[in-house]
Amino acid sequence: MKVDFRKWSLTDKKELMELCNAVDRTFLSDRLPNPYTDDDADWWLNMVAKSESVDGTFRAMLMDGKIIGSVSVERKADNRLEGELGYMLLKDYWNRGLMSQVVGQVCEIAIRELGLNRITANVFHSNVASQRVLLKNGFILKEIMYKAVIKGDNVYDILIYSLLSNVQ
Repeated sequence: MKVDFRKWSLTDKKELMELCNAVDRTFLSDRLPNPYTDDDADWWLNMVAKSESVDGTFRAMLMDGKIIGSVSVERKADNRLEGELGYMLLKDYWNRGLMSQVVGQVCEIAIRELGLNRITANVFHSNVASQRVLLKNGFILKEIMYKAVIKGDNVYDILIYSLLSNVQ
């Protein structure tokens, strides 16, 4: 299967809301509002419009023209040469290698357009699928933050992966 990706547009509001309200949140940051409202979508799409190719690379993932996920690299405010990778995918599309296809391409775009030297990704210890996606795309496990996050009633370790650009 092949997945396509493209820049987000202000006209994607309805599909963004559907995605964010349907996505499995087991391994997602609590930064993502729940429920995801009109105001949330307006704020995020406007932020993306201002930040694209300046402080971030934001892509909608599509299958047969339908948005099924999102992947982004955002420049870290305190370290302007580093970006943080984040992604989400509707559960019906898990375990098909789709995220592995897109992550490497989006990271290459972010490194080139944003001038990044490093991209990091934080992954829940129990999220083995995301660990595989990162390893397939050249990320290396750099650190384990034990008992670093609480989600519901559970405390999780966070694995920090890193990808270095080819810049010397």
